[in-house]
Amino acid sequence: MPRAGRRRACRLHPLPSRNPFVNSARFSVALLFLVVAGCASDPAPHEQLRLSEQALVQARAVGADAEQTELALAQGKFEQAGAALAAGHHKQARMLAEQAELDARLAEAQLLTRKSNKQVSEVEQQIGVLRQQLGEL
Repeated sequence: MPRAGRRRACRLHPLPSRNPFVNSARFSVALLFLVVAGCASDPAPHEQLRLSEQALVQARAVGADAEQTELALAQGKFEQAGAALAAGHHKQARMLAEQAELDARLAEAQLLTRKSNKQVSEVEQQIGVLRQQLGEL
């Protein structure tokens, strides 16, 4: 039976060390882990650059060209993102790559909307011609 007032350490939870060297070593190790984790928190945005490039290719595939403002903006931001990545500015590169992807998708959506509106106008015109022909009967 343990004596009253005496603390007993278990195997899983040992008593804290009273040795100042051990405490400072633990603090140093913890600080080192925090520094390493802080430096590794912003990885290179290679995947985002790939997605941006894919969005640019897709926009061109549906017929967008460099004359379209949004596509030109997307291309410029994509090139800036590549330069920022090469300079080691990962956060800026990621942000520019995301903007490039969104601009390319916007260019694609605007082009598809214009094409759809043109098709709707053509169908409405054909319907008008058919109504005239039916009225003549």
